[in-house]
Amino acid sequence: MARLPKTLQNLAQHLSRLPGLGPKSAERVALHILTLPDEDADGLTTAVSEMRRSLKTCRTCFGLAEAKQETGQPESTQAPECDVCSDPSRDLSTICVVESPLDVFVIERGGEYRGIYHVLGGALSPAEGVYPSDLKFAELKARCEPGDVREVIVATNLTLEGDSAALYISELLLGLPVSVTRLARGLPGGSALAYADDETLAGALKNRYKISESN
Repeated sequence: MARLPKTLQNLAQHLSRLPGLGPKSAERVALHILTLPDEDADGLTTAVSEMRRSLKTCRTCFGLAEAKQETGQPESTQAPECDVCSDPSRDLSTICVVESPLDVFVIERGGEYRGIYHVLGGALSPAEGVYPSDLKFAELKARCEPGDVREVIVATNLTLEGDSAALYISELLLGLPVSVTRLARGLPGGSALAYADDETLAGALKNRYKISESN
């Protein structure tokens, strides 16, 4: 019985670890890559390498930041700051809390939100071994403690895990002069933020409701 060559199996195995790709789909993608012209295959390899080399974690919001290195200058050891955090026109009194870096770009695509962000780095799920200490909750509180933040918008996914994170944040920030709000339920329950269309997401932001009042 003929089997896939080992190098093709190896690529398919790595591809199968990507979201939405099962073993069969990964094999088809691997075979497609094999048939690409050399310049396209080389371009794909280069793009992946450049992305991993240049994209870092923003030192402020923990989203994605592109490391900008001047020609002929040594690479900086300091974590970069993303475009949103380094934009002086953003409203620093409002923080939108999301689960993943992708959620930042989903909200930005709508063009309505002018505050800043805080990326938790995952979904709160003790049942799956993800506890508050595993995510960026403590860092969120630290950003709110100076007193400049007036509102925290919880834009975690509208799932049980996302609602748990919203409740945890409201309790975490008790005693601080911060109002905690949640996206309106115009978004379908159980859905991930990344799949929301721009109009629905804009409405959910505009009609957000309070979880807790500022003190």
